[in-house]
Amino acid sequence: MSLLLDALPVAGVDRRPAGPRPWQRRYVRALVFGDALVLSTVVGVVAASEGRSRLGVLVTFAWLLSLAASRAYDARFLGCGSEEYKRVVTASVHLLAALGVLALAMRLSLARSFVVPALMVGASALLVYRFAARRVLYRARERGLASHRVLVVGDDAGVAALTKTVAREPRAGFGVVGHCLTDHGLDVVPDAVRRLRADVVAVTASPSITPDRLRQLAWALEGHDVDLIVAPALTDVAGPRVSVRPVAGLPLLHVDQPDITGVRYLLKECVERAIAAIVLIVALPVMAALALAVKMTSPGPVLFSQTRVSRLGREFQIYKFRTMRCDAEALLETLREQNEHRDGPLFKMRQDPRVTRVGRFLRRYSLDELPQLLNVLRGDMALIGPRPPLPVEVASYGDAANRRLLVKPGMTGLWQVSGRSDLSWEESVRLDLYYVENWSLALDAQILVRTARAVLRGAGAY
Repeated sequence: MSLLLDALPVAGVDRRPAGPRPWQRRYVRALVFGDALVLSTVVGVVAASEGRSRLGVLVTFAWLLSLAASRAYDARFLGCGSEEYKRVVTASVHLLAALGVLALAMRLSLARSFVVPALMVGASALLVYRFAARRVLYRARERGLASHRVLVVGDDAGVAALTKTVAREPRAGFGVVGHCLTDHGLDVVPDAVRRLRADVVAVTASPSITPDRLRQLAWALEGHDVDLIVAPALTDVAGPRVSVRPVAGLPLLHVDQPDITGVRYLLKECVERAIAAIVLIVALPVMAALALAVKMTSPGPVLFSQTRVSRLGREFQIYKFRTMRCDAEALLETLREQNEHRDGPLFKMRQDPRVTRVGRFLRRYSLDELPQLLNVLRGDMALIGPRPPLPVEVASYGDAANRRLLVKPGMTGLWQVSGRSDLSWEESVRLDLYYVENWSLALDAQILVRTARAVLRGAGAY
């Protein structure tokens, strides 16, 4: 086995067990303090208005206990994914149920005018605070701070793949500090953990790591205050589709099929068309001003239409505000050599001479895509989904990329909030496939929030 260390010199590295990191302790303390402040403020105001100040103090204290009992301060759930938010909601629901049972059993008079508003407003305030705290944590992680020190264990291919995946999402808080290649054994892993002060050991899917060897590694890491995580061979499948089913003492992973039909998908269509109608009405004055700007600054039509491919291969006309000269298609062949996306069928240039001055502004903030709200209303597109492909792209699709056509293309999606035009073709396909395989209403809501931030930044749009 070979051991690849990070840039820190091994000599002089602290050999003590990793233990909880200082940033984790500070973050948990900040959450506890913030939760207490939020709850005491919200519950205190509601209680004072009802003349129940002492009851408000008891409810605040009970709420904090419920959060702790629901493991809302467990470090493994903080700063990544939706589990942290779920536990905050669960703690609030448990508190409401406990108050109801207590009032019924002891025949207490707990005014609904106090309990229900306090719990609803308090739970919402807690979620907002956790969201804001996570934004602060994300900014620190983007600067290389407040992250776990990860030692990756596996063969060459597995280590390279996991390291690339981790580097792609710095907000997850996993920084790779070393690799252990499993050519000859796993005996050096505990020593590597001490030398690198790693607090996470990530084991990749590798034929050389059998269940027996993995169990021995887990035993060897006991007492090192290090988390052991195992990357499954099944990738790009989100948690909601995966559940553990114990069979004859074996923890088997049960993977649900992608849910792209049925009541939930119908609900998605209804909600998205309603949102599109509302946004279209509100944005009409802005769209009129943009149309006037396009018309007055360059000759040609205001709208640009193009054939794209929707669900199951059905073609439709997509609408955008025109951002290029009218002879853009004729000039395309002269610019082929300057294509910055040579790994796929797309043509992208950061400084495309065909884009007009107004068009560059529209593209930067995705304002050129506002007319696509009409496509959403007509049912050609979704508000959220994969990127709408050209027929020439679809003609070059393999079996994997063809799965993008199982759902309607979207005005925004994971590709939009993950880099837009800066993404490679391979990465764009991977994100679209992830969306198709793991679509959910919760994921759609998350993408909508991230879209607003991506559009305001204007990064990757050209």
